[in-house]
Amino acid sequence: MDTDSDIVIVGGGLNGPALAIALAEAGVSVTIIDALPEQTFADAGFDGRSYALALSSTRMLQATGLWDGLEDNAQPMLDIKVTDGRAGEGPSPFFMHFDHAEIEEGPMGYMVEDRHLRPALQQAINQAPAVTRINGVRVTDQLADATSITVTLDDGRRIRARLLVGCDGRGSQTAQRAGIGRTGWSYDQTALVCAIRHELPHNGVAHQFFMPPGPLAILPLTGNRASIVWSETTANAARINAMSDADYLDVLRPRFGSFLGDIQLAGARYSYPLSLSLANSMTAPRVALAGDAAHGVHPIAGQGLNAGFRDIAALAEVITDARRRGEDIGSETTLAAYQTWRRFDNTTLALATDTFNRLFSNDNPILRATRDIGMGIVGKFPALRRGFIREAAGLTGELPRLMKGRPL
Repeated sequence: MDTDSDIVIVGGGLNGPALAIALAEAGVSVTIIDALPEQTFADAGFDGRSYALALSSTRMLQATGLWDGLEDNAQPMLDIKVTDGRAGEGPSPFFMHFDHAEIEEGPMGYMVEDRHLRPALQQAINQAPAVTRINGVRVTDQLADATSITVTLDDGRRIRARLLVGCDGRGSQTAQRAGIGRTGWSYDQTALVCAIRHELPHNGVAHQFFMPPGPLAILPLTGNRASIVWSETTANAARINAMSDADYLDVLRPRFGSFLGDIQLAGARYSYPLSLSLANSMTAPRVALAGDAAHGVHPIAGQGLNAGFRDIAALAEVITDARRRGEDIGSETTLAAYQTWRRFDNTTLALATDTFNRLFSNDNPILRATRDIGMGIVGKFPALRRGFIREAAGLTGELPRLMKGRPL
């Protein structure tokens, strides 16, 4: 069968390029289609956003040759402290403290800024001979048959491939055109995101402070800086987001506390609505979904991108193994193997983040007592702590080869 490319990927953010790089190294030809102009990724407006990469995700980046260019700007996450309380009152006496020293593998993960990760991925796909990149166009149609799938672009071009992969976010048009529905709901919460500078060293400790309107994550960056992901009710977030930088910090300070000294903004401010969005299937004929196109979850555990990278690693392995066996890489059998591998894990993550958010984002005294007791119990038992640490590091479950740091 003649095709223009083995794989077509729609979406050029983070997951799409990561998949393209992994597949290209395995000898698979890939075309990436992205509606955004290429220059968008060099825009300084991307500065300020950061990602908590689990240890397994950094191993995938090592296996695909990307980590060497990122490590110098990555901040190890050595400890995680989880507390419960109210703004201005400080945390409750019950807390969970996870120390990376309780496992043998090293840091639980690394914080990497978007301004470092995104250009590294873009540069890698530009340098990969097996990857063709098309920017500034949209897919308007896709048609699958028994042996291939053809996508039509808004400039009239058609591209034929064995498999189409949707990495085009929660509102995935790839999923919609394939007839894949979604299940989900809004949390009536908005995430306020920024980077700050602080006086005192953070010592590689990540903090998760649960408050009635939503959680506040304080995530260590290189130097005396931290990434803030601050969840508020949608109404409160709109009011806070409209404030000046000085007033914004005045609202943040009693929530943040004084344990790192004085704080100041260190970049642009962002916000985005919080919701659950789970595709009813990760596959359709000649179509696979990955990342947010398959599952958009609450950022409460910082696992969104990590779950997407697990999708990428699993899909790359399934495709590569099928190709080596001489099988059709876009067949129902190949896609069923991918869905079986990733569907349960993603659904479990979505339900867990949903449950944690509902349990902690309230001021109900009965629920507050229950969760404080639960945190106290986890903190007292080393086996439970190690289980949580390994989960945060992405070391549990059936890991793809790339997530173990091994090549495809």
